[in-house]
This record gives sequence, C-alpha cells and structure tokens, in this order.
Amino acid sequence: MSRVITVANQKGGVGKTDLAVNLSSQLAELGKRVLLIDFDPQANASWYLTKNSYKLSTADIMLNGIALDEIIVSSCVKGLDVAPSTMGLSAAQIHLSQDVNMQFKLKKKLEIISRNYDFIVIDTPPSLGPLTINAFTASDGIVVPVQTHFFPIRGLSDLLRIVEEIKEVINPDLRVYGIVLTMFDRRTSLAKEVKHVISERFGGMVFDTIIPVCVKLAEAPSHRKPICIYAPSNKIGKIYRELAEEFLTRLID
Repeated sequence: MSRVITVANQKGGVGKTDLAVNLSSQLAELGKRVLLIDFDPQANASWYLTKNSYKLSTADIMLNGIALDEIIVSSCVKGLDVAPSTMGLSAAQIHLSQDVNMQFKLKKKLEIISRNYDFIVIDTPPSLGPLTINAFTASDGIVVPVQTHFFPIRGLSDLLRIVEEIKEVINPDLRVYGIVLTMFDRRTSLAKEVKHVISERFGGMVFDTIIPVCVKLAEAPSHRKPICIYAPSNKIGKIYRELAEEFLTRLID
C-alpha cells in the first residue's frame, strides 16, 4: 500500500507546487514509485511535469466517474506519474459542496490504484475548500510549505486546526509530517525572525531542511522540468534531495 501525502497551505504563493513537484521528483530519483495528483484547478504541477496534451484530468474523476488509472500520464522523471488537472476542476468544488459524502470521493478513487505506487503526493489549491478536504480525508499525512514572510504565519495555526478537526471527525490516522520553510532569504532579518518564530512555536514539526530563494528554482517551471532535471548540479537540487531523505526518515520515526 502506498503512503498518501498532501502538500497544502491555504495561503497562495508559498512555493506549494514547487514543493509538491520537486519532492515527488526526488522520491522518484531515490527509486520510489510515485504518483503526483494535481488537485489544483490552476494545473501548475501538470504544466511543470507533462509536455504532452491530455484529454482526461482530475476533473473527470470527480465529476464524471472516470477511474483514476484512466487519466494517469507519464512525466519527464522516471518513476513519477502524474494525474493532471485542468480548470474544469473548479466546477468540482461547486459539485462537491452539494454532495453529502463529498469528502470521501478522492479516497475511494485512490483505493483502486494505491498498490501501484510507494507514494501518492497530492498538490492542492490555495484554500481549505472541498478539494483540500478531500485530499486530507484520503491522506496519511500532510506537508505544509510556509514562506518565511509574516502573513503565512497567520494562516498556519488555522490550517493545523482544520487538520485536527479532520482527524477527530473523518480521518483519525491523519498526521502532520512537517512544516517546510520556503523562499528563505538569509540576507533579510524578516526571514530570520519568521524562521525563529515558527521554530519556537512548532518545534519538531519544522523540517531541518530549508528551501532558499533560488533563481534556478524560479526558472524551472518555464522549462517544464523539475529541478533534478533542469539543474541537477545546482545547490537547490541537492537541498531538495536532502528534503526527500529527511522526509523518508520522518516516516520511520
């Protein structure tokens, strides 16, 4: 059975898709069989990893009863498959809000294909709406990217509160694998202060590996390649490898 990991933060612009794409890619580089599910209507992860056009998407599995294995496509990374998204997934949010058992739809889809992968990583939209709740319900745990700026801190406690509510009511096995500090600029006192505040408040939940501001990381999506392929010798590639290794260690703890 695979481990299902959701990458989530209701605040946009925190490096969530970068984290989902590059963590998935590094896990595949480490020999794991990985499926990345793009559950964000913006479809940025799909653009990042797939160059070919696709007719079916995660909107179809949520709205039209299509099986998950029918929409899966290969990525540019060996061992990493993608369940791509389209803007049509926005309509699923409206549909799900009217469905009594809406939170279990994705979970049921995953049950059929979970034996095919070691890890299933879900990239969610920047909200705590029906799509993210579906992802939490289907997941073993979540990874939370937090930009080292002031406003992302404010929403972190709200996100963790929602996770606790999901644990109590729907998914008692859900855990927080950790918080990843992203877009860290060591030149600024603000980044250092935010790092200190989060570390003090959340302690061992914070990953030791920190994702810095990096031009190569910003360039990679435009080339439709994860950092392990776009700039494998750059320091950011090594940092993401360290993050993947730390993540695997946390699964054992």
